Amino acid sequence: MNPLVSILIPCFNAGRWIGQAIDSVLAQTWPEKEVVVVDDGSTDGSLKIIKSYGERVRWETGPNRGGNAARNRLLALSRGEWLQYLDADDYLRPDKLATEIRFIKTQPGLDILFRPFIHEHWSERETRIENTVIPEPHDPWILLARWYLPGTGSGLWRKAAIIEAGGWNERQPCCQEHELYLRLLMAGRNFKYLAGGGYVYRQWSQQTVCKRNVPEAHRQRLGIMQRAEDFMRKAGQLTPERLQALNQGRFDTARMVWRYNPPIATEIMRGVGRSQPDFMPAGVAAPGGYRFVYRFAGFRCSELIAGLRRRLLNVP
Repeated sequence: MNPLVSILIPCFNAGRWIGQAIDSVLAQTWPEKEVVVVDDGSTDGSLKIIKSYGERVRWETGPNRGGNAARNRLLALSRGEWLQYLDADDYLRPDKLATEIRFIKTQPGLDILFRPFIHEHWSERETRIENTVIPEPHDPWILLARWYLPGTGSGLWRKAAIIEAGGWNERQPCCQEHELYLRLLMAGRNFKYLAGGGYVYRQWSQQTVCKRNVPEAHRQRLGIMQRAEDFMRKAGQLTPERLQALNQGRFDTARMVWRYNPPIATEIMRGVGRSQPDFMPAGVAAPGGYRFVYRFAGFRCSELIAGLRRRLLNVP
């Protein structure tokens, strides 16, 4: 029996894009689907566009309550076993659901399917498409620590798993999918990776929740990583690889925080030292010269030298 997929679209003032989002859902080659839209108090004519689809779309509208409240309402309205969340300014490739359901049928007990996404860099002048990559290993704890687990629409979610995890946290100001990923991992839910992408994330504005308040986004990110470490230590699941990933994630965050608050960044790295005394950063964020200074002089000196180098070379 083919499972029903509920495609769930929260919409707030997305009149420019909502039609393409709905069209991309209706064009899915997977036949067992329903489309549900919650208009979160739009004032730009989005609701008129949603209504124009008639009986092909189930919809509801109400006052603006925020993204996670809209996602929870969509969860309550959905009838499918599997859920496809889709932000109103993004869209799907036609074979996304069919490809994923075929894979799910080969994976008994799967709860969360995650895939890379297709990044559309949009501006009034041009559009550029980038196929993203989720690096190995595909251990979801490591991917969460490195902030590599994809956005809400990239894969499929088993409805029962989200309900049993308590739904979306409506008090979470940003990093909402990461906080939900964490609770699902803590509950022992089964994550699986599938190559390729069928979800197109359109980046057209700098006014996303995380970008509007960068310090708060960093604070939330660090809080999620701390909860993950605490849980894995207590559960005996904190492998050396997972600990390295957590502290690499903290290091990556500390380097971004250094740009606007060096004392806080330094404190983050003191915490890394307490968590993993022999930590050594890796990857493109810490090239060979940076690691050399870090080994012998520590984080603060490494950042001061890196900042001087950027000024001399006139690079951001």
